Amino acid sequence: MNKLLQIRDLHASLAEDGTEILKGVNLEINTNELHAIMGPNGSGKSTLANVIMGNPKYKITKGNILFEEESIVNLSPNERAMKGIFMTFQNPFEIEGIKFSSFLITAYRKLHGDQDTFSQLNNILKERIQRLNVSNDFLDRFLNVGFSGGEKKKSEILQAYFLKPKLLILDEIDSGLDVDALRIVANQIMEIRKRGTSVLIITHYKRILDYLDVDNVHVYIDGKIVKSGGIEIANAVEEKGYAIVKE
Repeated sequence: MNKLLQIRDLHASLAEDGTEILKGVNLEINTNELHAIMGPNGSGKSTLANVIMGNPKYKITKGNILFEEESIVNLSPNERAMKGIFMTFQNPFEIEGIKFSSFLITAYRKLHGDQDTFSQLNNILKERIQRLNVSNDFLDRFLNVGFSGGEKKKSEILQAYFLKPKLLILDEIDSGLDVDALRIVANQIMEIRKRGTSVLIITHYKRILDYLDVDNVHVYIDGKIVKSGGIEIANAVEEKGYAIVKE
């Protein structure tokens, strides 16, 4: 299989004060694979996602990130997005004055060109919100403004589906979702993956993984991956907690 993402001995610190958060992360994700990262609060999971995406809040001090065999450590977040990396937010931004559908279509054309008409793209969006079980005015509202917690998560997964990334990073996409919304979001993740997108999902809980076809689960503690395996790793975490790393 083709290597899509390669993280090699990655160390990173807060740019503001130099506090080290990533302490030697190694990870490889092939094309069309789904990997899950589980770990306790404060272990640096979200920092890893942000460093992959190029958040300037963090500074890489050692190691490398390769995407499609090319180093991306010196690329801006926008340049990484143009290469096909998409990350969802735990707490998505609310942007007044920008209609959700206009935002999506503008972003799509920036990434994929304007060969599809506005009408064609809008029809895709209308069909997709039916699957998400959201209100008919979902696309006409300002981006995330007034959205419930569940609607914000569905907004993120709609963006991920519509923009067709090569690598989708999901940072606690399951947080705050009820059982029905969790199933809907998980189904959308699987539809995204069917198109060949690789997925890296960061989560505290096994419950969303029960709906997904997971290739690898990684336990992440104190800034690095300390244990990897199949879904049995998530089962062990559910049963025993992160003490499994001592076994």
